[in-house]
Amino acid sequence: MKYLIVGLGNIGSEYENTRHNIGFRVLDALAKASNLFFTDARYGAVCELRLKGRTLLLLKPSTYMNLSGNAVRYWMQKENIPLENLLVVVDDLALPVGALRLKPRGSDAGHNGLKHIRQILGTDGYARLRFGIGNDFPRGGQVDFVLGTFPPEEEALLPEKIERAGEIVRSFCLAGIQLTMNQYNNK
Repeated sequence: MKYLIVGLGNIGSEYENTRHNIGFRVLDALAKASNLFFTDARYGAVCELRLKGRTLLLLKPSTYMNLSGNAVRYWMQKENIPLENLLVVVDDLALPVGALRLKPRGSDAGHNGLKHIRQILGTDGYARLRFGIGNDFPRGGQVDFVLGTFPPEEEALLPEKIERAGEIVRSFCLAGIQLTMNQYNNK
């Protein structure tokens, strides 16, 4: 069984540790834990993680956030991955820093990466792991906030939360979305 795990973010060193790139960081940690390395490929950096008879294709799109759907569609088609085996890891302003919520579907909530994926796939019926980045910004400051870095006290919380996000990704592929939501969404 194959899964496509997409971490949303923007390429380039200027975006590396920004809030908007938390999806990239979760996938980097998953790959590192298995001594895997990403290789540049069409529409993104990819690596394959083998997990108890399953193949997890980890994808960090190189299309920039606003065109993420192009990378998702390409890899789903190329690898013949069904919609129910797609999981998108995304930053979320509506959740406190480090809060994690797995959802089987949902609106884009104004997130441009999710918006483009919905436009390209023609549905919002795909799983997403929402990673809270907080929303402590002044009116009109959303762009600067998501493209900014975490302050030191929040950055200190991230390794544990990123590791937990990796557990959720693995559970999604091994146990399915319902059991995984039951186990992790209430914590």
